[in-house]
This record gives sequence, structure tokens and C-alpha cells, in this order.
Amino acid sequence: MIGAETYSRIIDPLDRDTAVIFGDGAGAVLLRAGDRAEPGAVAATDWGSDGTGSDLIAIAAGGAQQPDPARRRCRDDHYFRMRGREVYGQAVRRMTESSRAVLEKTGWSPTVVGAFIGHQANQRILDSVAERVGIPTRHRYGNLRDVGNTAAASIPLALADTAAHRRVSPGTPTLLTAFGGGLTWASAALTWPAVRPHDHAPEPRTTDTTPRPTHRRKTWTLSTTTS
Repeated sequence: MIGAETYSRIIDPLDRDTAVIFGDGAGAVLLRAGDRAEPGAVAATDWGSDGTGSDLIAIAAGGAQQPDPARRRCRDDHYFRMRGREVYGQAVRRMTESSRAVLEKTGWSPTVVGAFIGHQANQRILDSVAERVGIPTRHRYGNLRDVGNTAAASIPLALADTAAHRRVSPGTPTLLTAFGGGLTWASAALTWPAVRPHDHAPEPRTTDTTPRPTHRRKTWTLSTTTS
């Protein structure tokens, strides 16, 4: 399952609401058939959408309504626009409700969850969702400050980064939750997989804050079960 984004093509460099937040990225997760008892098993999922909020995260021009392949007209309308305040409220509400729904399906209490990774959109959103669900700070993982919001690539990149530094042990109850344009949202409960040590070595942590390229190749494997 692959998620890739090239926001640099659609971001208005003068729009402070988006230009300083969004980044390019790509990530992939390998799914395979497996046993519910093994590390990496997906225990439950929850999905939802609400088309009445489609204008909150959108690009006005292009597509079928205003086709302009050469981008000769409506140039400003070809940029990505987001109504931040309203998106914030929707994101917190939807991811919180979806996370709770998944935990209810699995029978897990929030105290059981040892790893929480949300869509890396905004740290305030992530913290608000985690606090409402009841996930302590020590069990929250992400890399938003390093790579920005890479949308569909954000959770795979955060999973890969967490796995690369071996911050979570195989079998740990894990909660994933995401929110995006559409409006759409989803959550998944799973156990952390057994990532082979030789797949990738941990990258050194330093106090150097110099920006560096964030494109990396990593492997992360889940198993799925059927009832």
C-alpha cells in the first residue's frame, strides 16, 4: 500500500497557511496474509467520509469542472487551499471518534495502547486527539517536525522512522488514525510487527538542526487476517 505526495507542485509559496507546513514524501507498507496472534496483525479498522466538507481542503481549478491542462487560466485557483480553523475542528473530532470506535471493536482500553501514530498534519491536532482518547505522551510517535505534513505519505513515513530507531517492541498494541480531504478519515488497531534488525540500521540522533533530505528507503510489514 503506497502513499505519495508532491505538494511542491500545488502549494502557493506566498500562502503562509500552507507553504510552511506541507512537504513532499512517499511511503509504503507491505501487507500479507497472516495469523491474528502474530506481531503485525491488524485487529480492527474504522472508516468514514463526509462530502459536505469537500470545500475545506481543495484545489478550485483543474479536473472536470475547470479543465486547464496547460494551466493557462485561473492560475491562482490551481493552488491548494485549506480553511485551517474549520479543518482543525473536523480533524480532532473525526480522528477522536474513529480512534474510539476502533478501540471499542478490539476491546482495548487506551492504557493498553503502547504506540499511537496519527496523520502528521499538525502537532496541536495530534496532541488534542491523543489527549481526548487517553494516550499518554510517552506512547505518541511521529516525525512531523522533521518532514512536515506529507499527507498520504505521513503515516507510512512515521511508521518507518519509528521502526528504524526501534522505539516500539514487536507485539505492542498500536493505534493509527488519519484525516484528510474529502472529508475522509480512518483508524486501525494492530500489533507492532517484528521488523528484521538487518532491514535498516537506526540513524544517529544529533543536536544538529541543519535541514537534510528526508527521502529514505525502509521496509515495514503488517499481516492481515480474515474472519
